[in-house]
Amino acid sequence: MLQLERISILQFKNYAHQKFNFEDSVVAISGRNGIGKTNLLDAIYYLSFTRSYFGGTDAAQTKTGSNGFRVDGRFLISQQAHEIQIILRENGKKETACDGILYEKFSDHIGKFPVVMIAPDDIELINGSPEIRRKFIDTILCQTDQLYLKTLIQYNKILQQRNSYLKQAAINRHRDNTLLDTLDNLLTEAGNFIYQQRKLFAPVFRNEILKFYDAVAGKHEATDFQYYSQLHNQSLLELLQNNREKDYLLQRTNHGIHKDNPEILLDEVAFKTRGSQGQKKSMLFALKLAESSFIEMKKGHSPILLLDDVFEKLDSNRMHNLLTHICHNTKAQIFLTDTHPERMTNVFNEMGKKVHSIHIDN
Repeated sequence: MLQLERISILQFKNYAHQKFNFEDSVVAISGRNGIGKTNLLDAIYYLSFTRSYFGGTDAAQTKTGSNGFRVDGRFLISQQAHEIQIILRENGKKETACDGILYEKFSDHIGKFPVVMIAPDDIELINGSPEIRRKFIDTILCQTDQLYLKTLIQYNKILQQRNSYLKQAAINRHRDNTLLDTLDNLLTEAGNFIYQQRKLFAPVFRNEILKFYDAVAGKHEATDFQYYSQLHNQSLLELLQNNREKDYLLQRTNHGIHKDNPEILLDEVAFKTRGSQGQKKSMLFALKLAESSFIEMKKGHSPILLLDDVFEKLDSNRMHNLLTHICHNTKAQIFLTDTHPERMTNVFNEMGKKVHSIHIDN
């Protein structure tokens, strides 16, 4: 089991200096809106990903009026302790260390202490663009496969180089097809690997989504998850070569795995156009539970679950179904936030689950 025992936060977001110890597998964090409940979850996320869940630069995470921040945490995996430190220094340099050893690359830390975050704006996974769903899938695969993470970084770097060249070629009115051939070959090698991994992932993830959707919704509905890719019908190298003139004209790469569309469906049409608000919320939690389940399959232990303000987003039946599953079918450590501490305590007491309550009031 993966567990966070404690965290220390210095000059991070609205925290000047605060320490928290977590004694149980369920941690209920309460306090009024704007007090820092979500920021505490984000600090935990930062310890796993070395970045904020909500985006923005590292400097933007620093408390107003301060220079730099520090977040320290102690994780347990199968009773073995690990100390994590993330420091943003006054000069803007960020350092991440595990058990006192600095990482040369932050990416080497990703996946060691996996977490799954559920926040109100995550509904964009359903309502938003394919890019949002691609990033969601990449986040899952990057936490479970270091080679996937490294290859994705490589692909994005080559893609950036190719797009820069296309723009420069338009400015200079000069084309170097030999250079473009080299970039196409490199992009194809990385892209083929990513495509194959996504293709293997999709049916496994689909089964988990359908299972969890029925569990949260409390009934079966005609939901589905499909992975659409230009590479289903043509090789990446052929796509790049056959559309080279279009790429020159538009000054960007119009084909590749960066155009993949993982689509969520209801009654065989896009979920965002057919689903009700309640159905969309059920699907959102199904996606996140499927993420947690897939990570557990690959890592051998559940990721930490960070549930932000979920009591305001689900009706009582869906909430009961969600928490019942989490409590009885996973061994994950759970962090929840709510403005009403008694609401969280009562729900878990009914399930016979011990809760560690934290109230934030400053």
